[in-house]
Amino acid sequence: MTTIGVIEGRVSSMPKESKQRSAVLQGTLDMMILKTLLYGPAHGHQIGKHIQRATNEFLQMQHGSLYPALHRLEKRGWVVSKWETAPDRNREFKYYRLTDKGKKQLVVEESQWKQMADAVARVMWPAAEES
Repeated sequence: MTTIGVIEGRVSSMPKESKQRSAVLQGTLDMMILKTLLYGPAHGHQIGKHIQRATNEFLQMQHGSLYPALHRLEKRGWVVSKWETAPDRNREFKYYRLTDKGKKQLVVEESQWKQMADAVARVMWPAAEES
């Protein structure tokens, strides 16, 4: 099991390699959140649980990473939020919805992710050289 935790607010004091690694982790988390919201509105706990279930419990979402990411996505206009009463509870939750801008960004993020995954795969599992 891996816990996703991205250090917020300390990126500027990190060495270049750590900044890049943090950016990759943030980008991956952002992409997973956007993809989750593609299926419909959800509150933070639902988003975290969906990612956890979808990864067969491999990834655990920490509130210290999930909620800053949601706020960052909202600030960029990729998601919007609204307090609503949950249908099965007598309690309000902040529901997040994907915007059209967020849907377009998800396409960009997925394309970049595939390129990176393909590049890493070529290094990790090179094709057998032809003789």
